[in-house]
Amino acid sequence: MKTAVWLYLFLFIAFFDLHAQYPMLTPFAVSLGAAPSFIGLVMGLYSLTHLPGNLIAGFAVDRYGSRFFISLSLIGAGILLLFQSRVTDPWQLLYIRSISGFVLAFLSPACMSLLARLAKNHFQQGKLMAGNGLVHTVASVVSPAAGAYMAAAFGFSRSFELLGWALLVTGILSLWFVKEPALASAPAPVAPPPKELQPSVEPRTGFPWSVFALPIGLSCAQGILAFELPLRGTDTATIMNTGILFSIISLGSLVTLGLLFLNRYLPYNRTIVGALLLATCYYGMASEWPVSLLLMLFILGMAKGVIFPAMTSFLLQLSGASRYGRTFSTLSISLSIGAFLGPVLAGAVRDHFSPYFLAFIAMMLALTLLFPRPSFKTNWNPGAALPPASGT
Repeated sequence: MKTAVWLYLFLFIAFFDLHAQYPMLTPFAVSLGAAPSFIGLVMGLYSLTHLPGNLIAGFAVDRYGSRFFISLSLIGAGILLLFQSRVTDPWQLLYIRSISGFVLAFLSPACMSLLARLAKNHFQQGKLMAGNGLVHTVASVVSPAAGAYMAAAFGFSRSFELLGWALLVTGILSLWFVKEPALASAPAPVAPPPKELQPSVEPRTGFPWSVFALPIGLSCAQGILAFELPLRGTDTATIMNTGILFSIISLGSLVTLGLLFLNRYLPYNRTIVGALLLATCYYGMASEWPVSLLLMLFILGMAKGVIFPAMTSFLLQLSGASRYGRTFSTLSISLSIGAFLGPVLAGAVRDHFSPYFLAFIAMMLALTLLFPRPSFKTNWNPGAALPPASGT
């Protein structure tokens, strides 16, 4: 697991770097003269340009491994951030963010595929995925507030430059410290037992593609939240407050991600519980329930801490060991589609009604498509050894 430790360290730096930009991007775009609808387009195109990268990553990671793509994504993102620190108008920001979306599209499928291949059974796989979420969350607890402080102390350009150099150095170091696990050898073929002694095996059904409605709805709702929270104001005090709000969400996620015993429960059940709680939070925010915004965001973060590791374990349960790259590629494509739709729709409707109502609808539609099926419970044994990957 030495590779997992190094990978977690580099992921922490990468996630910290990327999340530190959240409270900065919207006010930075406003300072360049961008309208809210254009800001939504910038955020949406960043996600939309993930799609071609995700499509390439799916087959490339399964065939060539993860190490090269992890390093390339980090190095490329760092270089683009250095260019971003020099932009002078909204269109330049749009171009650079669009290219960044393509470059970073390889990072998530490569990292999650590598973590999945390091595991020996479903329970360990769940722990590694939860560890990925834990690293992501710990980084996002401090990074929004740190990014807001950097913007207030150094200005936008200098902050983007510092973050760019951090990503560039991290990408270079990952070439030395991230190692690919050796492919497990398939067991030698043995003669089958007599027919009367063979256990009855339930036939494997086709992959239920409707499950990817969940990451689309989830990222759509998250994109709406990331778009809406920073628009509370653009002065220094409000930017700092926005960073704290994002950190509150991450603190909530940290609470439930730390409950590693949850990984022993059926991923489908955990996914449904987390999604229902998330939908309830967005409905409360849209309806302006008389509940503190801090408490609502904390509970929303707890729901995210349940649903993200559950969703990845759920997809791994339904997938095969030699298709991790393609599975996480499709997951990333779904997340990119939702992340594109969220900010664009929020920018279009925020003058008419609360965008959080759209987030609630997105989550409920996804839950509707996740109606119970027998295949959602099969092939789940937390302690059973995983079948060897063929490497093709």
